[in-house]
Amino acid sequence: MTHTAFLDHLRQIVGANHVLTDGDLTAWEQDWRRRSRGKALAVVRPGCTQEVADVVRACAAQRISIVPQGGNTGLSVGSTPDESGTQLVLSLTRMNSVRHIDHDNLTMTVDAGCILQSLQETADREGLLFPLSLAAEGSCTIGGNLGTNAGGTQVVRYGNTRELCLGLEVVTAQGEIWDGLKGLRKDNTGYDLRDLFIGSEGTLGVITGATMKLYPKPAAQLTAWAAVPSMNAAVRLLGMAHKQLGAGLTGFEVMGQFALGFVARHMPQLRIPFAGMEDAPYCVLLENSDSESEQHARERFERLLELALEDGCVLDAVVAESLAQAHELWHVRESIPLAQAEEGPNIKHDISIAASRIPEYVEYTDALLRRELPGVRIVNFGHLGDGNLHYNVQAPSEGDPHAFMREHEGRVNHLVYESVARFGGSFSAEHGVGALKVDKLQKYQSPVALSMMRAIKSALDPQGIMNPGCILPVSG
Repeated sequence: MTHTAFLDHLRQIVGANHVLTDGDLTAWEQDWRRRSRGKALAVVRPGCTQEVADVVRACAAQRISIVPQGGNTGLSVGSTPDESGTQLVLSLTRMNSVRHIDHDNLTMTVDAGCILQSLQETADREGLLFPLSLAAEGSCTIGGNLGTNAGGTQVVRYGNTRELCLGLEVVTAQGEIWDGLKGLRKDNTGYDLRDLFIGSEGTLGVITGATMKLYPKPAAQLTAWAAVPSMNAAVRLLGMAHKQLGAGLTGFEVMGQFALGFVARHMPQLRIPFAGMEDAPYCVLLENSDSESEQHARERFERLLELALEDGCVLDAVVAESLAQAHELWHVRESIPLAQAEEGPNIKHDISIAASRIPEYVEYTDALLRRELPGVRIVNFGHLGDGNLHYNVQAPSEGDPHAFMREHEGRVNHLVYESVARFGGSFSAEHGVGALKVDKLQKYQSPVALSMMRAIKSALDPQGIMNPGCILPVSG
């Protein structure tokens, strides 16, 4: 089939207006961080699962590679075409319907192209909670969240996206439809195909629908901001919070004062508690949800903070007096990446280490980087409650930051990831591998695990057309 005939066939499947080949395709061809820009054969926007299946089947017949894409907000270049002009970008954003809400089963079945924030708002209107929450929630899609097994700010209570999913609908690499949307909490009937596709970043098939868990809305939700004297103290506070709040602990974020200083500099309209407090190099943002009452939640929360002050792991703390104040505190935390971008290009790391070992990791790696690259600025913040740090490195304040990136990014990554391995951690906690970290997976994953991954890829996608070059290198 000729190039023109193939595109005409796709137009017959999804409609002429939804096969894009001309004009500005930057929104689909460039990754969110602008680290990579490719060239697509076409951007195809199906409107239903059957159209996805027909498009995939057509691509499989012609051995055309497919790059599935949701909101294109990923941070590891996992949904961007290469520069060959031969890969098809399959955008699922037209598939944005909530199919069904089952109040008694506490589930919501949705299209993969649904924006995360719309799921949150839909659940809220039904008097329920969908707890997945991350900075890109206004533009990322649930299919992309599942494809990367996204985390966010409430993993400590509700888990990653994987733990929130009870079923998937997937189009295979052959263009067949697997309907696994039963929404069962117990189903031991062979291999767990759902968990196989979650986190596979579009390399095994295309997620087109999902059945997600819902929860009763908490009766009360309280937020506190605490100044702590060290990372050790922050981890000690985490242990106390687990003991005092139990399942009520829904968020536990740590932020270095240096990171908060960027927010203060570039977003002076934001009020940052204990900003620049000399004896408190870190601040912690805690969230407590309670199913009983606000009074009960506040009593437990204030008791925790009293004990922490007595222990010395907290130097000072404030509790938000309203939902608006709580939002302001969270907005400060979520503004760190934006403020850091204003400071110039930076080297991002999304790492995971057992919470108990994080203080030792930070002390060791901070010293290592400052010794090897004098003047570097370390912007450390993240989800301490689940052991996930965004351990970013900024160029020295003097000099050309772009030159620093060109000359030292590889060295910085090597030092950080070697240190992560030394402390038994992971170089990718919630952002995925994508195309950006394929070489890191080859280096730090075990040969046995890589062999199993290649076997799974070969079995489910024998032609290698599903997001080639993502997670695993292209064979041959």
